[in-house]
Order: sequence, then C-alpha cells, then structure tokens
Amino acid sequence: MGASFNLVDEPWILVMDRDGAVHEVSLRDAFRLAPAFRQIVGEVPTQSFAILRLLLAILHRAVQGPSSVGEWLELRDDWEAACETVSRYLETFRGRFDLRHPDEPFFQVAGLRSASGEVSGLEKLIADVPNGAPYFTTRLGRGLERITWSEAARWLVHVHAFDPSGIKTGAVGDPRVKGGKGYPIGPAWVGQIGGVSLVGENLAETLLLNLIVPESAGVLSGPDDLPPWERPQLDQRADDSNGGEPRGFLDLYTWQARRVRLAGDDDGVTGVVIAQGDRATPHNRHVFEPMTAWRFSENQTRATGTETYMPRAHQAERQFWRGLEALLPSAVATSGTGPRAVLPPGVLSWAAELREAGLLEGFVRVRAVGVEYGPQSSTYAEILDDELVLPAAVVADGALAQVCVDAVRVADKAVGTFASLAKNIASASGGAPDDSGPGDRARERGFAALDPEFRRWLVGLGTAPEPRAHLAAWHELVRATVGRLGAQVVANAGPAAWRGREVRGKHLDLGKAEVWFRAALRGATELAEQGAAQEVTA
Repeated sequence: MGASFNLVDEPWILVMDRDGAVHEVSLRDAFRLAPAFRQIVGEVPTQSFAILRLLLAILHRAVQGPSSVGEWLELRDDWEAACETVSRYLETFRGRFDLRHPDEPFFQVAGLRSASGEVSGLEKLIADVPNGAPYFTTRLGRGLERITWSEAARWLVHVHAFDPSGIKTGAVGDPRVKGGKGYPIGPAWVGQIGGVSLVGENLAETLLLNLIVPESAGVLSGPDDLPPWERPQLDQRADDSNGGEPRGFLDLYTWQARRVRLAGDDDGVTGVVIAQGDRATPHNRHVFEPMTAWRFSENQTRATGTETYMPRAHQAERQFWRGLEALLPSAVATSGTGPRAVLPPGVLSWAAELREAGLLEGFVRVRAVGVEYGPQSSTYAEILDDELVLPAAVVADGALAQVCVDAVRVADKAVGTFASLAKNIASASGGAPDDSGPGDRARERGFAALDPEFRRWLVGLGTAPEPRAHLAAWHELVRATVGRLGAQVVANAGPAAWRGREVRGKHLDLGKAEVWFRAALRGATELAEQGAAQEVTA
C-alpha cells in the first residue's frame, strides 16, 4: 500500500478540552469526543472557523438534514447515534479524505504542476507568514522548511476558505493561464464575507447550534448541493459544471477556491503548489450563505439593475457589537416598501427559530472571524476574532432587539460628540479644519472605553425586569463615560485652544467647543434625564 494520511483516522484537528489543554484529533474523534472538548482551535482563528465549516458539511451530509426542528431535536438528544451515522458516512467516502491519495487527494489535484515544475515554499500556505516579510513572524528556519502532514491538513482547509487574491502558479492544462501565470480571481470565499457562528458550551453544542435547517435559515440547498468528496474529482481547470455558480450552502462551506498540491515525504510537507481554483462572487449570495450578515448595496443595485446584497464584512477598527442590528433577525424590518437595509446571518435566524421552539435558553455566544487583506487583497493584513454574549431572548424578541439597537445608536451618537469636541479643539488650536485625524482618534478612544461597558450591559439585559429602564441606565453610563473623556481632553488643551481663532468665518475657542459638546452629549443620551427625574420623584 502506498503512502497515506487519512483525515478520518489520523489526528490533525486541534481542539481544546475543558482544562485548556490542546489535543490533535481525527475527523472521527472530533465528532465522537465533541462533548468533551470546548472548541476547535488552530494556529490562527480563521483556521478553526474553516475547519468548523468542514465538520458541518460532513455532519449535514451524514444525517441527510436536518429538515425540521424535530429532526434537529432528535440529533441533539442522541449525539452518540449521530456520531455513529457520521462514522458510517466517513467510511463510505474514506478514500476521498486521504491527503496523500495518488489520484484523488483530499482538497487537492494530483499531479498539479507549473510548466517549470517548481514547488513554492510553505510561506504560500501558512497564513502567519506574510509573503515578502518573513521577519514579521515567529516561523523562521526549520518551521518554514517542513511541517507535519497534520498541520498541512489544517492549512489546506484554510487556503480554500481564506487564501488572499493575487497571482498564483500557472497550472499546466488550465486554459486561464497566461504567460505561465494564474491571474487573480479574488480572495477565497470566506475571506470575502467575514464569518459568523454560534458557540456552545462544548464542541458538540457548537456543531448543533450551527447545524441549520436550510429553510429556517433562509438559504437554499438541494440534491446537487454536495461537497467535493461526493462529486467527481476536480482537475486544474475551473469547475464549470454548474456555470461556476454555487449549488447551495454546503457547496460554499467547502468551496474549492484554489487548486492545490502538497509536496512532501513520510517526514512531512516541504512545499506546495497553489493555483487558481473556482472564483466566488459575493453578489446576492445570501440565498446560499448562512454564516455572515448582508447589506443592501445601492451602488451594486444601480450597476446591475437588480436588487443586490453584499456581505457585511468585519472591520478591524469596529467592535463586533457595533453591528448588532445586522445580527438580530427580530430587529430587521422592511423600511416602507423598499428593500431591507440589512439581512441577518442565517445561523441567527435559525437561532431565533430554536428560541421560539423553546430550545434555546439563557445566553447565546456569537463569534465573528474574518480577514482584512492588504493592497489588491493579495496579502494578509490583519486577522479578526471577536465574540459577543447575547441573551437568547434578544434573537427572537423584537422589543428586546430594539433596545439593543437603540443602545448601539446611543453609543455611536455620544462618541460622535466626543469626536467633534476633539476636532474643534484641534481647529481652535491652529489645526486644519478639514483634518479628520483628531476626530478619528477620539472616536477610537471613545468606543474603546465603551466596549467593556456595553458587553456587561448587554449580558445584564438578559435579567433586567424592565428593558427600557435598563436602556436608561445605559444612557447614564454613556453620558458619564464619554463626559469624562471630554473633560480629560478639555483639561489637556493648551493655551492656543483657550485663545481660539477664526475658523470658517467664526471665532472658535475651547469654551465654545466644550459648551457644544455638553449640549450634544445631553441630546444623545436623553434617557439619562428621565432616569434622573425618576430618582428625584422616587
């Protein structure tokens, strides 16, 4: 028998147990022992998210569903039986999970090569090694010369989900290749969208929470929505069997964004060939993709002549909770007769259905993972990872969801007043009126100060007897927090700000800037006045 590294039995997935220790497990054991593990981990957060999607694709196909809440409940109540079903499924397709199969290697193309036959270094595969700047990483020397097959398997799954755009190896036999190069087709699918998932108390709960009923999550699937190991093996060419379009959410969970061949021996992987694979476009993929939020795009709608939604990708400078409105199905409503401004992730719509069925209590943890790419999306710039704890009732209760949305808006308005104060003081001190730098820095500082406060407030909403009173308390907290920041900026202002100067035809000094700030902050946190009035009359 030839060389083999079968993901069904070989340990390769990193998981953390309840004591914080990390283990490597096989596909089979990832399911069988899931109740004992807290979560999937990885070299980078995006790696664990990519592997979660792979496990979900396997679980969906193994159980042939679920197609209803009732079927989901049966799986939840008998995880051991579900794992036996998964084990039989993995046996059925065992050969397709072999990383070193001579003809059908997992997530690869056998014999993939460039005209020169050259193999790239592992920096093309490993996300924490910036191309052209290896001094920014701890992976030097032997860590770049060779890695284990188990680590290579993790990075292989990651490449198909998050690989940057840019020129790739020109694969022999690919008609898209020009001058020996594979020209850009964009980042891999998940890198374009920014992932959202639900997090349970253990890996089994996480898998179940994200095991959607497609209809409940608002996404499409059908008989031909199959992962690569259930379809004919791909070659170096783009897959045009469905016109390049996704067949459903399972297709996107396992989308083959690149054509890859791992090069190595029994001691490990020493190089890789990465060529262009199947291009994925984000326009209106909300009908297939349940693990991200979506926004209505006026620009794309005008350009295409069709109502168009685009992924609401995560931003490094924007805390996850600031986009809470787009996460809550109960907060999303149509404005007039026009399209909805945002669409929630399908996994949150599914969570709302579980809540309505009485199957989701307490709190829901929502995790956001994503990548910010560098110029032309051709390098990794930053990997994003954030988690938010929500009262379960918020995902299904419109009134509670509106309280959350109002709280975010209050924070945004209040921080905006602080940003204006900083900008006005800078202008009064002699700075250029159009310089946005002072305001941008103040905005960042303001949200950083409110970040831990909002997370605590949100958890408290789950036990608050009067949500509107809880919102008034948030107004008070925002006013106090932002007010303190404003006072610090005023206290640190120099003599030039006190003297002031003419700005756009009017005199501007520190006194005016502070008066405007205090008035604007009171207006932004108006419920704080109600809370104070209630205390006086009590």
